[in-house]
Amino acid sequence: MGYFGGIIILLCINSIAAMGVSLLTGFTGIFTLGHAAYMALGAYATAILTIQYGVHWFLAILAGGVISMAIAYLIGMPTLKLMGDYYAIASIGLVESIRLILENWQSLTRGARGYPGIEGFTTLPVALIFFAVMTIVMINLINSRYGRAFKACRDDYLAASLLGYNTAFYRILSLAISGFYCGIAGALMAGFMTFIQPVMFDMMKSTELTSVVVFGGLGSLSGTLLASAVITLVVELFRPISQYRMLIYGGILVAIMVLRPEGIMGSWEVWDLSKGLSFVRSKAKRSGNDGLS
Repeated sequence: MGYFGGIIILLCINSIAAMGVSLLTGFTGIFTLGHAAYMALGAYATAILTIQYGVHWFLAILAGGVISMAIAYLIGMPTLKLMGDYYAIASIGLVESIRLILENWQSLTRGARGYPGIEGFTTLPVALIFFAVMTIVMINLINSRYGRAFKACRDDYLAASLLGYNTAFYRILSLAISGFYCGIAGALMAGFMTFIQPVMFDMMKSTELTSVVVFGGLGSLSGTLLASAVITLVVELFRPISQYRMLIYGGILVAIMVLRPEGIMGSWEVWDLSKGLSFVRSKAKRSGNDGLS
């Protein structure tokens, strides 16, 4: 597979998790700092199912996503009654609580020692297929009536409620789907690293996922994918000077926030820009033909 193959796999995993956070934060307007918890649930569920129960890795990955989705749904019912920054604070408590449970449930998770011996099932084709399928599903979801409902909740929660949207349902649904995406990403991470520890899914990982979404542009899926690629490559390229890596990473984020506060893509998508360029060219062509006539 090689070094570059490993970077591409890591990029696919990070992009899948970032898409989940983007759905909740960018398209539904719920700021979160706790989605590394759902990655941890997906990773440990997949590892336990494959090693202790002999479940096939593909079914274990899906099960990891479903378990994360179910936990997100159960957590969302009481916590999504909180508005604004209060849910973000609650999400911090969530990620720390799950990390502590994983560290102390020795009989199931082996605690802080980590969980070794996981099958290396996350190959380059597997990562690319999961990434492609989940990207297509997310694009269709955002452009569906559910996506429009998520955006309505983001733009004005009260106005959306007055227009007849069941905003509580859509907010919980968005959290559940984002939990599924992060659970799948965590499961793929387990198959790629073949060893997992609770410390791999700490507050820093949650902050990284949220910063990628803000970096790419809230409300832009293509911006999230582009930002995920940039951040993953920056972290890997500066690995030889690891003591300065986070300094460089933070500097890039600060520069983007100062120079372009709305993120790389803002609320635009790559396909919207291509349509706009095609419209401008066709308009210029018609203007030229009118001038000749």
